[in-house]
Amino acid sequence: MTRELKFETRAARSGQARSMVVFLHGYGADGADLLGLADPLAPHLPDTVFIAPDAPEPCAGNPFGRQWFPIPWLDGSSEADAEAGLARATEDLNAFLRARLEEAALPVSSLAIVGFSQGTMMALYALPRWDVPVAGIVAFSGRLLAPERLAAEVTAKPPVLLIHGDQDPMVPFADMDAAGQALVAAGFETYGHVMKGTGHGIAPDGLSVALTFLKERLSGG
Repeated sequence: MTRELKFETRAARSGQARSMVVFLHGYGADGADLLGLADPLAPHLPDTVFIAPDAPEPCAGNPFGRQWFPIPWLDGSSEADAEAGLARATEDLNAFLRARLEEAALPVSSLAIVGFSQGTMMALYALPRWDVPVAGIVAFSGRLLAPERLAAEVTAKPPVLLIHGDQDPMVPFADMDAAGQALVAAGFETYGHVMKGTGHGIAPDGLSVALTFLKERLSGG
């Protein structure tokens, strides 16, 4: 049985949603941490509804935040715990996304995902295993989990924009290149942007590139 995810929404400015952006937050944060990104994006995407769910579990490493799955090198969990947590969270996320699309009467092709850190890991793991590709994935400051399994397990190939700070102390900058190489090898339309001088965060130039990517791929943009 999947777990229901709490979430917050920013309605489409035009009053009629023709597309949807879902923000997936990082380890130890919550949906509200990214929902503020809707403020600079919404004026340029007037027909887009923005949704930010909370991850399903309390964060072992931060009691005030949430996590999608355990991270062994941060919270002392086992690799087995992390693998099981990822599988369960993927089921939760898939159910959540499909429910939101059904409620809004929108097709999968109108959905874009914006992930940050662990949220990026979730997006790059879950969405390529759907039966139909979403409009696009913006992947901030994360990594591609189980890259060796991607080519064999992929069933949908949404376009992906990888964005990473070259001074990231949390998720190594090299993970961007590793993800890009695996995605390209598996046949994904893949783009990249380096936020120079940026640590584990989202710089204005990265958000600007993300907006351009979203506008090009969302019919309601």
